[in-house]
Amino acid sequence: MGKHYSIYGIAKGLLLYVLPFAMLGWYLDAFWQTLCFALLLKLVWHYYFIHRLTHWLWDSRTLLPPPGRGVWTDIFDGIYRTLRRNQSRQRSLSTLIRRFRQASEAMPDAAVVLKEDGTVTWANKLAQLYLGLQWPGDSGLRITNLIRHPHFVKYFKSGEFDHAITMHSPAHHAMDIEVRIMPYADNQLLLIARDVTQLAKLERMRKDFVANVSHELKTPLTVMQGYLEMLDEPEMLPARQVSKAIHEMSAQTTRMQNMVSQLLELSRIESSGPETFTDEVNLAAIIRSCGKDAELLNQQKQHQINFALDDSLTVYGNADKLRAVVSNLLTNAIKYTPEGGQIDISWLRRHRSAEFKVCDNGPGIDPIHQSRLTERFYRIEADRNSATGGTGLGLSIVKHALEAHRSRLNLDSEVGRGSCFSFILPPELVEQTQAANSREPADSGNQIAGN
Repeated sequence: MGKHYSIYGIAKGLLLYVLPFAMLGWYLDAFWQTLCFALLLKLVWHYYFIHRLTHWLWDSRTLLPPPGRGVWTDIFDGIYRTLRRNQSRQRSLSTLIRRFRQASEAMPDAAVVLKEDGTVTWANKLAQLYLGLQWPGDSGLRITNLIRHPHFVKYFKSGEFDHAITMHSPAHHAMDIEVRIMPYADNQLLLIARDVTQLAKLERMRKDFVANVSHELKTPLTVMQGYLEMLDEPEMLPARQVSKAIHEMSAQTTRMQNMVSQLLELSRIESSGPETFTDEVNLAAIIRSCGKDAELLNQQKQHQINFALDDSLTVYGNADKLRAVVSNLLTNAIKYTPEGGQIDISWLRRHRSAEFKVCDNGPGIDPIHQSRLTERFYRIEADRNSATGGTGLGLSIVKHALEAHRSRLNLDSEVGRGSCFSFILPPELVEQTQAANSREPADSGNQIAGN
């Protein structure tokens, strides 16, 4: 209480108020009656302002106080100042909460605020996408009733939140999420869930890669070890067998070199980020160059190779990646088509796009294998691939190189009737200075969905 309203000040004010009434009562010989009347009048006056105060606090919609007299002026003013301070603090708190929610919505993770018993207090929008929660519809419900994954329920009930767990998203089973719960404030819990689908996929790819490489290296190393053990006593071996051993070890060494080279090429293509192509590429010239490189391989097979190339058709792209695509597709067609077969290679305009196609009359590919052809180390016939020196990486290289050019590998194949591998480069990568020939597009076949 201020100095003006100390006990001494209040007593002094009351005395100054009562003194005139006391003198009047003494003069009229009605001292006590006049004094009681004065006190009653003072009480009515105070009750009047109490009534105005309660009306202002509970019924009035305005922040401005009613006019007062005496001590009530200061009381109204003090309450008004307190209300203004509270209003300012409330606005600041509301702004802080709004900014917190905006920041939470901007987070790349789902965030859920829980009470100690698991009751949902608040959730951001990503909680709907990752966890299937609805805010504010799920407010007040227990999180274990909303997310019933056994791994999560066990994690929550254990109360051991010093580590995160990984599980499938309740909203999207194809999504893997990492969930972590952190205690904070007074008996509050913060649940954070983040999308780790890509990380989980990369981890699976890493494990598959290690297993496949180990398997691929095991066979040639075993062969070489066997021949080396035989050569440990060369005097016991005829010259012809020694020559065969050296030839076989050389072949296995070449196979391992090819695999390492393709692994490095695949890693380089996968690690390269999005590209903006500015260099023109004459793919017809690259196709002819790859055809000449394949002549040695074709000497044994004696295939009839036909070319239908539009030399005026140029594109924007990465020449090395496109060469890898053409070389792998052409080499596969030559390798896996029986001797004396026919291979047709075309590079033609399709309206505003450009299509490359390699067709053969080989054995064809069973539909059960077609969707997996671009997987690393995937082989249709392991024995045949081993005999031809294949590594199972070629079409994986093709897949990633085409993805860099906003394209994909298409396949049209039927067992016993051959296969057609093709890809179409989009109009934005095709040089449009030449007038496009009007052609009816042929069936491009089924898209190979690589993993």
